[in-house]
Amino acid sequence: MRLQLTPLFLAIVFAHTTVAHAQTAAGSSQQAVAPDVQQQLERLEARVDRQQNEITTLRSQVEFLELGLRGRGLTEPGMALAQTAPQTTPAPVTGSQPQTPVPQIGQASQEDDAQRRQQEKALVVQEHAPLFERKFTFETGLSYSYYDRRQLALSGFLALDAIFLGTINLDQTKASVFTNDYAIRYGITDRINLEANIPYVYRDSKFISGGAGGGSTEISEVKASASGIGDASMAAYYQLVKESARWPDLVTSLRVRAPTGRDPFGIKLIAADPTNDNLNVPAELPTGTGLWSVTLAMSALRTYDPVILFGNLGYTYYIPKSFDDISPVLDQVQPAKVKLGNPLQISGGLAIALNDRAAVSFSVSSSIAPTTYVKPLDARYGRVPGSSTNTTTLNIGASYLLPSGWSLNAQLASGLTPDSPNFVMAFRASHAF
Repeated sequence: MRLQLTPLFLAIVFAHTTVAHAQTAAGSSQQAVAPDVQQQLERLEARVDRQQNEITTLRSQVEFLELGLRGRGLTEPGMALAQTAPQTTPAPVTGSQPQTPVPQIGQASQEDDAQRRQQEKALVVQEHAPLFERKFTFETGLSYSYYDRRQLALSGFLALDAIFLGTINLDQTKASVFTNDYAIRYGITDRINLEANIPYVYRDSKFISGGAGGGSTEISEVKASASGIGDASMAAYYQLVKESARWPDLVTSLRVRAPTGRDPFGIKLIAADPTNDNLNVPAELPTGTGLWSVTLAMSALRTYDPVILFGNLGYTYYIPKSFDDISPVLDQVQPAKVKLGNPLQISGGLAIALNDRAAVSFSVSSSIAPTTYVKPLDARYGRVPGSSTNTTTLNIGASYLLPSGWSLNAQLASGLTPDSPNFVMAFRASHAF
C-alpha cells in the first residue's frame, strides 16, 4: 500500500527532517556550550520528543483514515484526506511560548456532523412540538379537506323475499373545507412554550338526492356555503425530559379551545328544492363545535440517526353545555344539554432527515370518539345513535428549510375509515425570530 503525496504527508516528512537536524546539532555542540545553554538544549530535546510523539500519532491516524477512505470506495484517499483534515499552523520550536495542541484528524468533521444532526432533528421536531430555544415563532397554515358521503335509504318491505315494495332513495353529500389558521409561539424558558392559534374556516357543501318531481330518475342538487372564525385555542408546552442516551424527548401540552365558531346545534333543515320532498338541507353550516374543550397530550421523540421516531397520545374533554335549541326541525324549539363524546388521539410514525434542510415523514393518526349524549329539560341523558366515530388517516409529509429562515411543511393525509375525510392536503410555513 503506497501513501500518496498530500500536504499533510509532506508536512510529516518535513517535520522528520527538522527533528533529525535538531538532534544532530544538539549532539555535536553539547560538549562545548555553557551550563545555561545546556539547560536550553535539554528543554529543546524534551520538546523534540513531544513533537516526535505527535508525529507518530499523526502517522497512525493518516494510515487509519486512508484505510477507512479506501474501504468506502474512494479511489483517491490522499486528496479526500487533504480536504477533510483541518488547517493548522505548526507551533514554533524555539522560544518559551506554550505549545498549541494539535487537533485530531476528523475532529472538525465530527463537530460538523453533530451540528448537522441537531439541525436535522430541529427540522423534524418543529412539526410535532415547539422548539423551546426559540423565543418567538410565527406560523401560518392552509388545509383542504374533502368528504364524499353516500347513504341508501329504503322505505318499504320485501314481498316473496325477492321483490321490494316501497321507495328507494340515494342521498349524497360532497363537502369541501378550507381552513386558514395563524399561530404565534413564545418561549418563556428553555422548557416552557406558549401558543395562541386562531383559524378561519370556509365550507362548501353539495347535497344530492333523487326523486325530484316524483320521478325516480330525476336528481336534485343544492349547494350551501359558510365562512367565519373557527374555534380559537391557547396551549402551553412543557419539556419534561430532554433526549439522552436512555430517554427520548418527552413534551407534555395542555390546550384550551374556546367556542368562537358557529355551533352546529339548532340549525334547521329546510326543503331547498320544492319539487323534491326527499331533500332537506341545513339552512347554514357550522364553523365550530360550540363547546369549550381541554386537551392533554404527551409527545415522545427519539433519534436514531438518520431516522427519528415520534409518537403522541392525547385526550380531549368537552365541557357539557346547555343550549336554548338543538332541534333541526323547522318551527320547533327543544332546549337541552349536550355532552359530546371525549375523543382519544393516538399517532405515531417516523421521519427521515435527507440533509440539514430537507426531511420526509410517514405517520398514522387516529381519533376515537365515544357516543354523544343529550339531556332534554326534566329528563335524563340519552345517547345519540350513530354519534360515535373513528377517524384514522395515513399521513405523508415533507419539510424544507429555506436559507431565509422560513420552514415549509407539506402533508397529504388519506382517510382509512368511513368517518375520516377522503383526503386532506395541508401546507404550513413558520419563521422563528
